[in-house]
Amino acid sequence: MPRGRQSRSPRQPRALIPDKLYFRIGEVSEIAQTKPYVLRYWETEFPTLKPVKSRSGHRLYRRQDVETVLEIKRLLYERGFTIEGARKELGGNSKGSAEQKDLFRATLDTMQLKAIRRDLESILTILSRKC
Repeated sequence: MPRGRQSRSPRQPRALIPDKLYFRIGEVSEIAQTKPYVLRYWETEFPTLKPVKSRSGHRLYRRQDVETVLEIKRLLYERGFTIEGARKELGGNSKGSAEQKDLFRATLDTMQLKAIRRDLESILTILSRKC
């Protein structure tokens, strides 16, 4: 293993956010275990992630911003969302999102699908006998 690098397991527990008002990009990068350029990219893709900038132009993330970063990471890496899907999920499109989830859950009920299939096959059998 190269000197100065530590091995990180992919299944680390959720990072604890220190009790501070503002965090620099390097600190947020360590908390979220991502590279700073990823955080800068996410700022361009997610309107909910808007850290304030100091007079010198340094990004200062509030606690809410850090929580948003962790949620974005969870949606993208753990739940498998696309950037657009994660943006919609975070954007408060919860009604449409909930409807999609309900629709998805309904299609996963295999017992109901099997019952519908049996009914349709019996209807086909009845129709084929009459013809």
